[in-house]
Amino acid sequence: MNIRPDAARMKRELGELVAINSENPPGGEGAVAQWARERLASLGFEVKLIEYAPARFNVEARLVNGPGPVFAFNTHMDTVPAGNGWTSDAFTLTERDGRLYGRGSCDCKGPLAAMIEAARMLVAERQAWSGTLMVVFTGDEEVASAGARHYAASRPEIDAVVVGEPTGNACFSAHKGSFRPVVRITGKAAHSGSPHLGDNAIFRAGQLMPLLAAFHDDVLAQRSHPLVGNPSLTVTRIKGGHADNVIPAECELLLDRRLIPGETDASAEAEIRALLAEAERTHGIRAEIVGYHATTGGATDTPETAPVVQAAVAACRAAGVAEAGPFGFQGACDLVHFIEAGAEGVVIGAGDIRVAHRPDEFVPADEFVASAAIYADIARRILAA
Repeated sequence: MNIRPDAARMKRELGELVAINSENPPGGEGAVAQWARERLASLGFEVKLIEYAPARFNVEARLVNGPGPVFAFNTHMDTVPAGNGWTSDAFTLTERDGRLYGRGSCDCKGPLAAMIEAARMLVAERQAWSGTLMVVFTGDEEVASAGARHYAASRPEIDAVVVGEPTGNACFSAHKGSFRPVVRITGKAAHSGSPHLGDNAIFRAGQLMPLLAAFHDDVLAQRSHPLVGNPSLTVTRIKGGHADNVIPAECELLLDRRLIPGETDASAEAEIRALLAEAERTHGIRAEIVGYHATTGGATDTPETAPVVQAAVAACRAAGVAEAGPFGFQGACDLVHFIEAGAEGVVIGAGDIRVAHRPDEFVPADEFVASAAIYADIARRILAA
């Protein structure tokens, strides 16, 4: 009979993790990495801390248990900043009404604690599975996935991966990506008392924005992926002007282009460049891409027929998840980088992504405990002896 998760221990360890401030920025994952190394090493894993940037770490733990596939648990160690508006201390795990409150409780220290518990369960029943079990915790997911990108670049040999993110314990086998170019619109400076002598770059940006919106409505909204839906294009930041009495010669827009599987940064950029060229031909708007903001990465999907998807859906159903999936994740996450490295994978975790970055972030306690059992069940199905 399979060993069950220890709910009290899981809550205690989640409390320890929440108490470690790993807000990103600036990204202080080092203490979380040390915490994870101690626990995984005590279970018999060979553990390495990988410094991918000064004082920034990934954790790689490996346990070889006979011949078979290589299966990995992955989630990230950083959180978004706590911010204001909390009704309890963001760095003290607080349980009330069946919920566990604290920054990172569902994104993603809850999955991290649950994966540690799942690893314990699997170590305790090594006779029931064969292969290599890995636990990989990465840094910087909340900004640019620098940790996962660095790890994937080493081409780790992983056959299947479960990435922990809040999904209500359902199986998500696809996710969107994001691409954020900076577009500079160029005008001509002049004294604001004689605006006709200049070319107002902010006005020109105002002309460009309806063209961007039309491209979203007329082109992107007509595309669709069965699990993640439509791609999108919008403006999330604008910057222009340098003095109160000067017609601005430049204005910059930050575009947020959400990608669906099959689209890439390169393909999205080519479309935006074509749109800007058409804006200049038809409206005289001079605009160009001058830079990029960091993102978590591209879009990806794993076929429903893949063994890890089949195992994950079966494990979710066995745990009583009413709608087990597979579904599509609207946000981006580190799964894409593991797939680019050659693995197949899914995203599963307790909690609701809609509360993840807000004050009073929480994870339902029952879901949290159940997620450890789901993780262990998926591993058993992939690593069946």
